[in-house]
Amino acid sequence: MRLGLSLGYQASWSTPADHLAMAQEADRLGFAVVWAAEAYGSDSPSMLAWIAGQTTRIDVGAAVMQIPARSPAMTAMTAATIDALSGGRFRLGLGVSGPQVSEGWHGVRFAHPLGRTREYVEVVRMAIARKPVAYDGEHYQLPLPGGAGKALRLGFHPPRAAVPVYLAAVGPRNLELAGEIADGWLAVFFAPDSAAELLAPVERGRAAAGATMDGFDVAPSVPVVAGADVAACADLIRPYAALYVGGMGSREQNFYNRLAVRMGYADDARRVQDLYLDRKPRDAAAAVPQEFIERTSILGGRDRMVDRIREYAAAGVGTLSVSPYVGDLDAGIRTLRAVADAYDAAGVA
Repeated sequence: MRLGLSLGYQASWSTPADHLAMAQEADRLGFAVVWAAEAYGSDSPSMLAWIAGQTTRIDVGAAVMQIPARSPAMTAMTAATIDALSGGRFRLGLGVSGPQVSEGWHGVRFAHPLGRTREYVEVVRMAIARKPVAYDGEHYQLPLPGGAGKALRLGFHPPRAAVPVYLAAVGPRNLELAGEIADGWLAVFFAPDSAAELLAPVERGRAAAGATMDGFDVAPSVPVVAGADVAACADLIRPYAALYVGGMGSREQNFYNRLAVRMGYADDARRVQDLYLDRKPRDAAAAVPQEFIERTSILGGRDRMVDRIREYAAAGVGTLSVSPYVGDLDAGIRTLRAVADAYDAAGVA
């Protein structure tokens, strides 16, 4: 198991310079990858290209580039370009986002997400491989039929004919698709003690593709807070957990809420959602179960960190991508160093 750093997107405490400093420290510490995210604020490829030019060894990964935001050809162009700029260090994470962002921000109907994702990945892989892009799918037709378009190929030679493709997936059907068509899974709220249940759909997808889990990268983003008081550490993560379980979607369609239900927190998930959608985010954060946070995060001092890192490794995680929940850059750097020290002590490399 290797370490990764999840930067997310720009937060209230951070600046682009802070994110760069965190990425450079992770590079110095030997982390395998740094991930940047996007929702409806900062975009991931701009940040990753900037970081790639100012680091040396660490991979740069999109977690994610939103499928409704770009045509598959544009995503292929961007991925190939960043891979070239970084000397072959790019990882492409993709996700369909959710109805509110897809339809409200990008103006793309949130329909047939599995079918669209499958076709999207096929076109992206075709384009990066410099094959003529001719595709006749249900959701994508290239060139457009009856028009003046022609099947084009990527106009330069990137360092690799393929980049690793990851899918951000939450529901069982999406997990199965990730196992079938992707090289890795970008997980959220991954609890090592539920790994067998979480990975079962991925394994079915791998089997459908005639493959095993060997070489497939399970890459959860895991909140980390270092400190002696575990309850106080958990309090820093509560607003994030409440946002996703309670507010990242509608009452009828919130994938993270459904995940919490599948993990055994049906009543708590309903209460958190009701409070959040009633515009009581602080009450929603307080209602997130302590157990849920502890199962899906790394909290506490060095010994506890070491034990948790071993648990993630034993659960089949290939890239443990930590997300420091801190208030400033200095605390972020200290947290990265604490994680690196615990990782060395855990002996899971």
